Amino acid sequence: MGYDYYQEKLAAEKLKHCYDIAPARVKQYLEAEIEHVLEKIHPQSLILELGCGYGRVLARLAQHAGFVVGIDTSYASLLLCRETMKVFSNYALLSMNAIHTGLRDQSFDTVVCIQNGISAFHVDQRELIRESIRITKSGGTILFSSYADKFWPERLKWFQIQVHAGLLGEIDLKATRDGVIVSKDGFIARTVRPHDFKALVSGFDVETTITEVDASSVFCEIKPH
Repeated sequence: MGYDYYQEKLAAEKLKHCYDIAPARVKQYLEAEIEHVLEKIHPQSLILELGCGYGRVLARLAQHAGFVVGIDTSYASLLLCRETMKVFSNYALLSMNAIHTGLRDQSFDTVVCIQNGISAFHVDQRELIRESIRITKSGGTILFSSYADKFWPERLKWFQIQVHAGLLGEIDLKATRDGVIVSKDGFIARTVRPHDFKALVSGFDVETTITEVDASSVFCEIKPH
């Protein structure tokens, strides 16, 4: 992809609208993801969210953690996130790329990258995991998620709703298959499956658990040694 779709075409209010118009089953999936993450954090945790967008997840994390940091490459989304987070004092927002954060080694108790961010960022996925491991404390937790295969019909339906709302370009039905959604204006959303996650974390000194949540998400939980 020649440009960052979430920075140039689907940021801030447009990104928020994608979630506002999600059908009930998709909203259930989104909530199940957040609830799964909340089960993994502690009241005093220092948490980093990769790709915080307008603050949909970050606000929920801030309610349950000691301090949260959200990073994103879209300045427009970060401005809206600041509005979302204005009722909190335990947060910071930073404009940076998730594979080159410049943050200190072993800084965070938990690093969170859900709702298929590992695909949506369109970066080298192994380098994304490597950087996440570097900045997470030994014994801490890293949470990535992607879509479960069985959720494909609901996922595709949601993207078609976004097309009808003028948020995405027309879906290329010939290219859209096997977990990959392609629009005719350059948007591509892939899937990271359990075997993909296992391959991506191979060789790192970590403990890894793959879990399916709500028949909609696949979570990869990584614990650095």
